[in-house]
Order: sequence, then structure tokens, then C-alpha cells
Amino acid sequence: MTQVEAPAWTPMTAEEREAFDRDGYIVVPSVLSESEIEVGRTAILGAYEKAKRDGKLGPTGALHQLSPIAGVPELAFLLDHPKAFRYIWSLLGWNIHVYHSHIDVHPQLHEQQKQWWHWHQDGGRQNREIETDPRPMLSVKLAYWFSDVSETGRGNFTVLPGSHKTNWLPGPPSRGVSWPQPEGATQITANPGDLVVFDRRIWHARSDNYSPITRVGAFFGYTPRWIAIRDEVADLPNRPEWAGLTEVQKQLLGGFGHGDGDHQWGHYPETTPLYGALKERGLLDSSIPALIP
Repeated sequence: MTQVEAPAWTPMTAEEREAFDRDGYIVVPSVLSESEIEVGRTAILGAYEKAKRDGKLGPTGALHQLSPIAGVPELAFLLDHPKAFRYIWSLLGWNIHVYHSHIDVHPQLHEQQKQWWHWHQDGGRQNREIETDPRPMLSVKLAYWFSDVSETGRGNFTVLPGSHKTNWLPGPPSRGVSWPQPEGATQITANPGDLVVFDRRIWHARSDNYSPITRVGAFFGYTPRWIAIRDEVADLPNRPEWAGLTEVQKQLLGGFGHGDGDHQWGHYPETTPLYGALKERGLLDSSIPALIP
């Protein structure tokens, strides 16, 4: 299992926090090394080939595989990659886990697609049942790129900058209606190894990939442990690869607290691995509510 040589842990900068709060996302270049890109890309394309053999690709030949660590454990190093994970604990604190994750492979489309409406905020029922305006952030997602999306039209992650504080976006009466992109839609460009950090509330979609470059990415969504995990990870502690994970990685995959609601609510910080890691490094910051014990 790939392990990353961790540099000194550092919080996100004030400038990064300001940009994230303003735009709802930031792009961080060159987070992954060349060897890490190769490991991740090889693992994801291996999952794609397996899904292809098993007849589990989508109608356009694309892969959207949930709970990737369960099927592709070689990607576990991405859970707490120090150059990326710093944004997660800076924004969400220590009492967190990964609740939703997926890997995606989108080969070239050879036929023009209808402009279906795929714009959404992450969070599912949170966006219907929480009454505030704007709704709370609740989760942050990391998007790692393993393909060249440095030009538009390559299946780029597409956002409405600043829309994370807008509860509603005007669109079609139903998703089955062809509809134009919203005004201000921006295709994010990135190189292999780059990272996009985004607020789950930002309105986003994926552009179609008409280029000869296969789109390859991995997405990990983090949230407080008092929100249920959507990923299928309950069986991971029974697998041999579990022993090779760090304690923080085990926490992120739901392996701490033994189903104890009080532990998930954060009542036992001293036995929560990420709390200990941050405390050891002097990174518990009383000016940030989520980093207060």
C-alpha cells in the first residue's frame, strides 16, 4: 500500500481561506508527485478495465464507482495526503470522516450529447431538509486529477463561482429536459496531480469529454462524524489491508468509536486519532471552532 512521506503539517493560509470562502473552491497545483500520479492512475484504470469486463460501465462507457477504497485499496494514501488533507482539517476540524467518495473515468464521446441538466449541490436530503439560507457547509470535497484537463471540453469539473451561498438555482422543470448551462458556468482547468478543494454547496456539474484524453479523477468528501457515512466501508476492518492503514486513515474510514454515538459526537477527543495528530503538532487553534477540543 502506498505511503506518503509527510512534510510538516501546516494549516491553509489566510489567503486560501479567503478565496475558498469567496468562491466556494480553490485549485491547488502539483499536490501529487509523478510517482503518486502513476500509482493512482494505474489503480483507477485497473478498476475501469475490471468494470468493463464485468459489464458495469455506464451507457457512454464511463465509470462512476462509489466507495473506491473498498475496491481499490491502493488509493488509501489519498485519504490523508498531507498536501491535500491540510485543507480538510483546517476547514472541518478533527472530528471527521469520509462519508462519500468515488472514482471516475470518462473516455472520449464521439456523438454530441444533449444538454441535460446535471447541476447540483452535494448533500442530498440536506438540501431539502435544512431550513437556513444559506445552508451550512457541512462537508468539503477533494478532487484529485490523474488526467490532463488543462483545456476545456475534457470532462472538466464545472462550477458557478460563489454559488455556495445560494440555496436555489433556476433550471428545468425536471432533469429529463434539455436545458442550457447557467450563466457564469466555469470549466476548471487542471494538470495531472492538481487538486480542487470545494464546498459541497457550490453548484457544480461535469462537462462532456469530446477530447481524445480520457478523464480520470478521484473524489473524497469529508464531513463531521455525527453525519452518517454513505460509503460501503463497514467490512474494511475485516480485510488484510486494514492493518496497513494509519490510525488517521482508519478514523476517516469509520473505524473508530465502535458505533458509539458519543464518540462520533466528539465527546472523546483524546481517543480520536486526528485530534491527537493535530495536538501533537500544536495545530489545535482556538480561533477556529472546529479545531477547539
